[in-house]
Amino acid sequence: MKKFRLALVRQKYRPDGGAERFVAGALEALDQHDLELNVITRQWLGPVKPEWNVHICDPWKFGRISRERGFARAARKLWQQENFDLVQSHERIPGCTLYRAGDGVHRRWLTQRARVLPDWKAKLLFADRYHRYVMGAEREMYAAPELKGVICNAEMIKREIIEDFGVPAEKIHVIYNAVNSQRFCPPDPQQLAQLRQHRNLPVQATCLIYVGSGFERKGLDAAIRAVAGTDRHLLVVGKDKDEKRYHGLAKTLHCEDRIHFCGMQSDTLPFYQMADGLLLPTLYDPFPNVILEAMACGLPVITTPTCGGAEFITNGHNGFVCDALDVAALQQAVMALPPRALGSAEGRHARERILGCNAEQLSSQLISLYRQLVD
Repeated sequence: MKKFRLALVRQKYRPDGGAERFVAGALEALDQHDLELNVITRQWLGPVKPEWNVHICDPWKFGRISRERGFARAARKLWQQENFDLVQSHERIPGCTLYRAGDGVHRRWLTQRARVLPDWKAKLLFADRYHRYVMGAEREMYAAPELKGVICNAEMIKREIIEDFGVPAEKIHVIYNAVNSQRFCPPDPQQLAQLRQHRNLPVQATCLIYVGSGFERKGLDAAIRAVAGTDRHLLVVGKDKDEKRYHGLAKTLHCEDRIHFCGMQSDTLPFYQMADGLLLPTLYDPFPNVILEAMACGLPVITTPTCGGAEFITNGHNGFVCDALDVAALQQAVMALPPRALGSAEGRHARERILGCNAEQLSSQLISLYRQLVD
């Protein structure tokens, strides 16, 4: 097969973002194949190899809609000029060949977010000009004749796209993210003890971990409430502009001594390795990488049916699936996890479940799909 030119489109690269890590991982995985790799972006802050072609599209903007529309127009103009063989967009831009639905379906996210808002705010949410623009761009993209395929990282998202946009099932390909299970692995008992001592965390305590920025969406409120009535500890890894409110919630519920706010971390591995389970009662999430990373570290997972990662969880086997707002069920799940993940059957089952999600599998599936579409 002749060498073909692939363009990956992502508006802004943030090293801590799940979609960005997929892009970077795909670039690394595909780097060994006979491809010319191009990235179309407004701002790329990640690693760049000399053989990668990074195209900066940074048009002037004066608001959220202007930002989205301006980048879409500039990116589309560039890829039409360059005449790439394949354009894989991670943004909702009509005219791409292949779209990766890493952010899920926007209307579904708004529906879940509305559950935690007062009625008047929920109504305004769907009337908001920005959200209407995003939903419109999404509809236009899925209806565009140029679209040959869609990549999802969960069966949940595939079902939603079929139901909401009528895209034929054969156009939609579920390709799970990759996790480095050699790097993300369970600690030994001595390592666990040392990590906890370093963070002043009781060695014998049962400690859950929450990982994610954007606390409202990821369900930190429910996570704190679920832990409050127990003796469990919770490590909070991530950041949010409204963090003070969550400190206040922990204080009000008299569990502030067991809720440990760790901030954003460039390396999350030590935090997984000092934990006994992942608690992520997210309102809506296609399939966060943190679930794969936690399971690779031998942690059972508690998450929600509106998280694509739930399809990797079997209740009582390697975690639990509970509604994002059902604090009583979440608390029961917290207490049903083994007090210590290390050495537990649930922890072993969690790790075994994700071993097939590796870079080789991701690369193989992407190359196969690219060849299918280009041919």
